[in-house]
Amino acid sequence: MTQRRVVMFNQVSADGFFSDSNGGLDWVVSDPEVHRRAVASMPATDAMLFGRRTYENFAAFWPGALEQMNEAGPHGENKADPGFVAMARWLDRTKKLVASRTLSRADWNNSKIVPELTPAVVRALKREPGKDILIFGSGTVVSQLSAAGLIDEYRFVVCPVLLGSGRPLLQGAALRLKLSLKEAVALPSGNVLVTYEPQD
Repeated sequence: MTQRRVVMFNQVSADGFFSDSNGGLDWVVSDPEVHRRAVASMPATDAMLFGRRTYENFAAFWPGALEQMNEAGPHGENKADPGFVAMARWLDRTKKLVASRTLSRADWNNSKIVPELTPAVVRALKREPGKDILIFGSGTVVSQLSAAGLIDEYRFVVCPVLLGSGRPLLQGAALRLKLSLKEAVALPSGNVLVTYEPQD
């Protein structure tokens, strides 16, 4: 039986940073085509996996994202864009797993706290019936699962920005992982969509 895949999706700067030195993401280049492609991949995914900080940031914005349509999205997006609307609705209804030992409650729709995200727990999740499990943000979770060889696909949006310093995506992991390129797509915005999978 084919196991579920764990798929990572993250935006990074051209010099490889996941956020700026203050944890900010105001450098991310908004792009409707990125939303369109994310929406196109939704039917293959039925669960998301978050670290605590990313979950709290998402839960503070996305449940009410379509209520103030005259305001911009978190990266300056037009909320009326069909891709943005579809993303907001999908995020709200999809199962959300939150890796946290300190979070006492997770009130966003269809959320469940996973207090111990060990490799054994993730392997068990992958054996369960279902579709892909998607990780947004959540650098600590990405680092842990990369070190354990449990991420099956890496999807990057490389933004046309140099930060000079900031937080790298992988932290605390003595990791050298060879990847195979599946796809690279340059967009008019300057963003480049790059998809890799680990080599066998």
